[in-house]
Amino acid sequence: MKGLITICARGGSKGIPGKNIKLINGKALIAYSCEVAVAFAANRDIDIVLSTDSTEIKAVVKSLGYHNIDTAYDRPDFLANDTAGKLDAIVDVKTYSEMQNDLKYDFIIDLDVTSPLRNVADINGAIDLLFKNEAALNIFSVSPANRNPYFNMVEEKDDGFYGLCKIGQFLTRQSAPKVYDMNASFYIFKRAFFDQGYKTVIADKSLICELPHICFDLDHPIDFEFMSYLLENKKLDFEFNY
Repeated sequence: MKGLITICARGGSKGIPGKNIKLINGKALIAYSCEVAVAFAANRDIDIVLSTDSTEIKAVVKSLGYHNIDTAYDRPDFLANDTAGKLDAIVDVKTYSEMQNDLKYDFIIDLDVTSPLRNVADINGAIDLLFKNEAALNIFSVSPANRNPYFNMVEEKDDGFYGLCKIGQFLTRQSAPKVYDMNASFYIFKRAFFDQGYKTVIADKSLICELPHICFDLDHPIDFEFMSYLLENKKLDFEFNY
C-alpha cells in the first residue's frame, strides 16, 4: 500500500508563540514528529510532506537533515488561520502530493506537532486496528477522559438552569459510559474516507486507538511546562524508540 504522512504546523499561535519550533528538552518541538514519521516510513512505501505557511518552520525542518521530508508545499493563507479546519488542511496537502507524484494514496497519516508523545509502536498498532476492520474509514488517538459528561459535566439548559451534558441516570463514574479525550497525536484515514467527502475527522465509521501511555496536546503555556518537565526528568511511561 502507498501511504502519505502529513506533518501540519501553522506559523501563527496565540497560546504559545512559536511553539512548533520552540525548544523542548533540547530540540524543536516539530523534530519529535519528524523523527517518528521518518522512523515509521523506513522500509515502507510512504511519502512525508510538511504542511506549513512558515518559512521559519521550513528552515528548522530542513536543518534536521531528513531528505525524505518534502518541504516544498506552501499552505495557503485561507488554511493557515484560526478558523481553518484540520481536515481541510490535510485534504489540501494530500491533493498537492498526489498531483506532484501522479498517484493516489491508500492511506494518510496526520501527525499533530503539538501532541508529540507517540512512537512507532503506537502508529503500527493503530494501522493494524484500522485495516483489520474492513468497514472502518479512519482511526484517531485518544486518552481516557478525566471528566465524564454522563456524570460530572453540566451545561446550561433552555430554561437557564443547569443539568448534565448527557442524558442518563448514573450515580457513579464507574457506571457511566466510558468516554475519551481526543489527544490529537495522530489521525489515520483510508482513501475511502476522502472519497466519501467527510467534513470532519469524525466519520460514521471511525475507530479509536487508546494510547497506553501519557499523551496530551499543547494548548496553553502551562502544558508546555508540564511536557518539558516530563521529558527533561525522564518521567514518561514509554520510549520514543525512533
